Amino acid sequence: MSSLVIDLILCGLAYVILIYVMATMTKNSLKNGDNSEDEGDGGVEDFTPPKIDLPPGVEWPSDSPKSRIPEPMEA
Repeated sequence: MSSLVIDLILCGLAYVILIYVMATMTKNSLKNGDNSEDEGDGGVEDFTPPKIDLPPGVEWPSDSPKSRIPEPMEA
């Protein structure tokens, strides 16, 4: 047998062993009942948007006045 065939057989065997070990580890973690919906990042959830310091004269659309009368542009 050439060294290429031996290398392919050994790589295939290592692949099968790796898949078996990963499947065994996954099965054990699923069997433990770790079904919490926590994303695992920890901390307190804060859903408020951050306050961004905008340059002078720039306003968010939600902070602008309700009237939509455009200001005259200076040329």
